[in-house]
Amino acid sequence: MSILSEAGELEKKGVSAALCTIIQSTGSTPRHTGSKMIVYPDGRISGSVGGGLIENQVIEEALEAIRVGKSRKASYDLVDPAKGDVGVCGGHVEVYIEPIAKKPLLVVIGGGHVGKAVLHLGKWLGFRTVVSDDRPEFCTPEANPDAEQFFPVPMEDLVNHLEIDLESYLVLTTRGYDVDIKGIPVLMEKKPAFLGVIGSKRRWIVTRKGLQEQGLSADTISEIRSPLGLELNAETPEEIAVSIMAEVIMVRNEGSGKSMKYN
Repeated sequence: MSILSEAGELEKKGVSAALCTIIQSTGSTPRHTGSKMIVYPDGRISGSVGGGLIENQVIEEALEAIRVGKSRKASYDLVDPAKGDVGVCGGHVEVYIEPIAKKPLLVVIGGGHVGKAVLHLGKWLGFRTVVSDDRPEFCTPEANPDAEQFFPVPMEDLVNHLEIDLESYLVLTTRGYDVDIKGIPVLMEKKPAFLGVIGSKRRWIVTRKGLQEQGLSADTISEIRSPLGLELNAETPEEIAVSIMAEVIMVRNEGSGKSMKYN
């Protein structure tokens, strides 16, 4: 597989990495313009931009680019190591380092009508979509065709099957507060970017009390968004999905949720 094909596969799968390409090479250098290398978050590489000190330097730059999520250009002289150069070949190399963005992960827990609509909209918006439900009949490609992965397990066991991190957005469209009280503490330990719980204000009051009894701190509970979604007076599953995903996008993009009307 070529480096570009490998990079394309990583983008499809939502895997973080950085694509490093030599964009200028003058004089004597180990690799020339167009040479490519992929750097993974754990430091593994595929391909090469020259080996030795220059490659080590590029790997360090690539790891930082992955961390901050921004492209960068790095220049290297290969003349005099005593002056800090990365080689003695006599040439000069410029490398463009481009992070391969990790797709945000949308996890819908509860595969009923609203969950199905959220998954449909989330996939259209470019999220990697996952559905989980402890009722197997709600966790199939037939029940939720817009999900890419299916985990028919109790909510509290989901973390044993799926990696949840700062790029994970969790939408709980579950059947009741008893399910939420058991599962939310485990999910919040993973510090997702977003965790919202569908339901009425009364349901959230009962859920919050149960979470307090489970030992969840007030600060952690305050990070949970419930009732879920922006106020649209939504009624149908599709309208509710728009309300929910509007809040997810607002949090992801650090928006205010206010109308953009001028007057």
